[in-house]
Parts: sequence; structure tokens; C-alpha cells
Amino acid sequence: MGRSGNLKNAIVAFLVPLPSVLFYLYFLDHFHGNSSSLSSLWSWCFHHPLLLANVFFFFNVNVLFWIIGHIQSSNWMIDLYWTVIPVLLIHYYATHPSAQFDGLRSKIVIVLTWVWSIRLTHNYFRREKWQWGAREDWRFADMRLQYGTHWWWISFFSVYFSQQIFLIGICLPLYVVHSVDKPMNMWDLVAAGVCLCGIVIAYFADTQLHNFMTRNTKLKELGKPMVPNLDRGLWQYSRHPNYFGEQLWWWGLVVFAWNLGHGWTFVGSLINSMCLAYVTVLVEQRMLKQEYRAEAYRLYQKTTSVWVPWFRSSAIAVKDKDT
Repeated sequence: MGRSGNLKNAIVAFLVPLPSVLFYLYFLDHFHGNSSSLSSLWSWCFHHPLLLANVFFFFNVNVLFWIIGHIQSSNWMIDLYWTVIPVLLIHYYATHPSAQFDGLRSKIVIVLTWVWSIRLTHNYFRREKWQWGAREDWRFADMRLQYGTHWWWISFFSVYFSQQIFLIGICLPLYVVHSVDKPMNMWDLVAAGVCLCGIVIAYFADTQLHNFMTRNTKLKELGKPMVPNLDRGLWQYSRHPNYFGEQLWWWGLVVFAWNLGHGWTFVGSLINSMCLAYVTVLVEQRMLKQEYRAEAYRLYQKTTSVWVPWFRSSAIAVKDKDT
């Protein structure tokens, strides 16, 4: 991708959320602390904060991102905005006129969400060599080939509408935190600890993976054999420690909501975990299709936990058992 294309994508990425942001600011400007004097439109916006968030998502992400994706023949933007939308949502929930919450809990969750977002955004750009939209997710690229001429309409549901279900669902605890005013207690500290552990684990796992892939790229450029598998650091105890860390983050948010009497919000994180389990299967199938690493990865599967970090079983024992 050239410099002009990179700059164009950066400008597009900064401009796309403006319709929702400007509409919301216009709503806040018309709200003067007296909901009874609002017009029917602004009254609806005041009384239905969660539905309004879904309306913003549908038109500004599903429809607008989908149109841009067709124009550019790439659905790269949804990957980047996975790291941004939770931040936009939490500030929306916190500033909505109907919000009620404990100030300290709100500050803690907002700070944690920003830290999570910065980490994931940094990892996205590091992985993409600091370019905006250089490529789309390989799963979308595969589906583009699979569905051919039908991709134009299937992509709306598989790439965008599905993301609304996932993102709004897993961010429900952020809404709960800003809709229940209850003093903090020990469980809030537990939730914050789980969230922070998830962020730290995901950061180190992704950094180790990035360093491994960078070294392999250099070996390939030099015409030397590449290392078939990463099984050091956190990857010695889990085949997908980055996924495990990410799940800890979302389930930590569920603890916040459970402590406020809304444990039902676990549904969003459960759906996300089930989706990630399917993605895990796809990723491992992809690894086994690469000849230079297939044998090493099969052994890695037999000796190492899938998600939850645990001590490795003996590779020698596994080999003896197979023979």
C-alpha cells in the first residue's frame, strides 16, 4: 500500500464515527435537564439509551462500514474498530443524561477500557506494520472467495450485523456499570484484578507472538529454515494465551455487572467465547495445512493446553504412547 492509500484510509477511519458522535452531541445540546420538555425524538433518545446505542451501531457501522467495504473491496475497518467501539460505548453510557452510577467504579472501568483499547490498537498496528487497512482479516478474505458473487450481501450479515450482536453483547456490563448506583465493594476489586490480568496476559502473549513471527520473516528472507512453532514463554503453557487473556478481560467485566445484580450479562461474553472457540479450530486447521510446521504443531497440540495455561505433558511420553 502506498503512502496516499495509507493516508486515505487513516482519514476515512477518523471520519466514519462522526455521524453518531455529532447526532449524540446534538441530542445532549437539546437536553437541558428537563426530559418532559423534549420533542418525541429526543425523548425517545433519553428513555432508551441501550436501543439508541444499537441504532448508532446499525447505521454507522453496519450500513456505513458495509458501503465503504464494498467501495474499497476490503472489510479491514471492522477489525480496527473492535478496539475503538467499546471506548465509544463506555463514554456514551457514562455521559447519557439517564445514567446513574458510582463515580469511583465508573472511573476504574473507564481507565481499564482505555488501557485494553490502547493495548489492542497497538497490537493491531504492530501486526499490520503501522499501516491503515493494508489487508482485511484472512477469515473475511476466505469467505469472499467462498461466496463469490453473493458476498456483497452475505458480508453485511457475516461481517457487520454479527459484530453488532457480539460487541453490544459483550459491552453490556459497561452499560450496567452506568445504570446502577451502588457503592463499591470487594467484588469490584476482584473484577478489576481479573480485567487487568487479562490485559497483561494478552499483551505479553501477543508480544511474544509478534517477536516470533518477526524472527521467522527474517529467517525466510535469508533463505534459512523457519522455526516451525512457538512454544516458549506463555506459549509453553497454552496454545492460545492471547485468546485466554482476552477472555479474562471480558469475563472480568461480567463480574462488575454480576456484583450490581445483572449477572445475565454473561450471555454476551459466553457467545463471544463460543465464537472464539470456533476461531481457535480454524486457526489450528490453518496451522496444520502448513507443511513445515504440521508435525511440530500436532505434537504441540498433544502436549499443551488449548486456552487455560497449564503445565505441559511430556512430549517423550506422548511419543511412546503413539508408538
